[in-house]
Amino acid sequence: MSTSHDRAVLNQILNPLMPTSDSGIAEIHLESDSLEHPGYELSLQLEREGVALAEGVRLDEAIEKFTKALEVCPKNPSAYNNRAQAYRLQNKPEKALDDLNEALSLAGPKTKTACQAYVQRASIYRLRGDDDKARTDFASAAELGSSFAKMQLVALNPYAAMCNKMLAEVFEKAKTGED
Repeated sequence: MSTSHDRAVLNQILNPLMPTSDSGIAEIHLESDSLEHPGYELSLQLEREGVALAEGVRLDEAIEKFTKALEVCPKNPSAYNNRAQAYRLQNKPEKALDDLNEALSLAGPKTKTACQAYVQRASIYRLRGDDDKARTDFASAAELGSSFAKMQLVALNPYAAMCNKMLAEVFEKAKTGED
């Protein structure tokens, strides 16, 4: 007889692309960034304006807003993360990497910003063909609960995906009584 935890672990093995929260294994609850800095609230407002501009594909203006947000509060990791996204969209990966490294140095280890920055940085590494660095960052993001990072880790390991598929087929046949 198996326990619910045993079934959850087995489900993770058989369904590697399923987010852990759907499998019965406890989900990691990430912290939000919060700073004790007099300019933090204004920085957040400028950052929201920058995000709106970026969504409207006004990337130069968005970068200006993110830069202003960082001038007001230079320790705001999410502003670095968002500016990095705008740089990525402008095909400026070096600037994006600089901002992502700064975001990761400022963000707490279990924050949403850290998770997002790891995914962004890993994506840049993957595009460059540096799968080892990509794998490391995707693993960090996956540990923080990113289902996208988890999918990328499986994609970077075709043998794991093949083994999981074979195991799923064997267990399905065992369930239905097929040989």
